[in-house]
Amino acid sequence: MKQCWLFDLDGVVWLGDDPIPGSADAIGRLVASGRRAAYFTNNSYPRRSDHLDKLHRFGLDAADEDLLTSSEAAAGLCEPGERALVLGGPGIIEALLARRVDALDASSAPEGEGFDAVLVGLDPHLDFARLGAATRAVARGARLIGTNDDATFPTPQGLQPGGGAVLAAVAYASGAKPVVAGKPYEPSVELAARRLEALQVVVGDRPSTDGALARRLHVHFALVLSGVTPRGHGPLDPAADVEADDVAALVERLLAGDLETALPTLGAPR
Repeated sequence: MKQCWLFDLDGVVWLGDDPIPGSADAIGRLVASGRRAAYFTNNSYPRRSDHLDKLHRFGLDAADEDLLTSSEAAAGLCEPGERALVLGGPGIIEALLARRVDALDASSAPEGEGFDAVLVGLDPHLDFARLGAATRAVARGARLIGTNDDATFPTPQGLQPGGGAVLAAVAYASGAKPVVAGKPYEPSVELAARRLEALQVVVGDRPSTDGALARRLHVHFALVLSGVTPRGHGPLDPAADVEADDVAALVERLLAGDLETALPTLGAPR
């Protein structure tokens, strides 16, 4: 069975619409060496097809089963037939509809109608009306579900407020405690454990999500410094098993046999 490496996307493979130089080629070399590459993003805004099209555009041959998202993990917290209000993007709505949940965007919410759940994620089009609709739905008894609680989101222009910042606003305004589905929380741990066989390494740019997910899955954590975590950082929790400037440098070290001490259980793929 092939060893599986699980890659974050934003800050690891790309920044916004810009590929991180060398990442796609390096992942291609990793796959050519006999390993499997899969992807797990906390970015709940895009649809699955958007993520996959972007991977393909940047030269990565990813199949649908290779992609895991926080939207998918969050939708799993709703039951078929429930009604959900979405403060986020089309990726959340798509995942809910696939789960046979009646999903409605916060901009279209009829005033006074009840919902079973409010799902919150990254929302570049956030405005006060949408925020208010979500807050009122929670105040009327809907469960509050966050696709993730990432405070920031890496872009070519620098860090921007992440899905966790939007979630914090709804939680604070409504007084509700959210259940969070994305990395590194239990719904994501269960999703990764169910979908991925022979997982060996989680590669990411944020220790509190990617690193913590690796620890909960009992696999290695490889930190890359191309996204959220800067060069010259201080102590991290959790600490990485191995650190590299970017995916290209990480894979170069692996294929050169330079990671055998840091990642002793890997060896050659089977």
